[in-house]
Amino acid sequence: MQSDFYVKLGKNIKARRKKLGLTQQQLADKMDISLNFMGKIEVAFSKPSLDTLIDFADALNTTVSDLTNFDNEF
Repeated sequence: MQSDFYVKLGKNIKARRKKLGLTQQQLADKMDISLNFMGKIEVAFSKPSLDTLIDFADALNTTVSDLTNFDNEF
């Protein structure tokens, strides 16, 4: 179940990023993380810390609650 959470989280991050017209590189640069780490989070190979999740929400002009609400459609 835990990995399912991260798969859904990665999909929400990717959907929100695309809705904003950002590439992975642009979002990674905005957050000061590597492109490799950015990509791994989107496909659930890496798990973001709470601080990183908050940074994602800020960078994507949304909330942690929205990113973890898997009923949302970005």
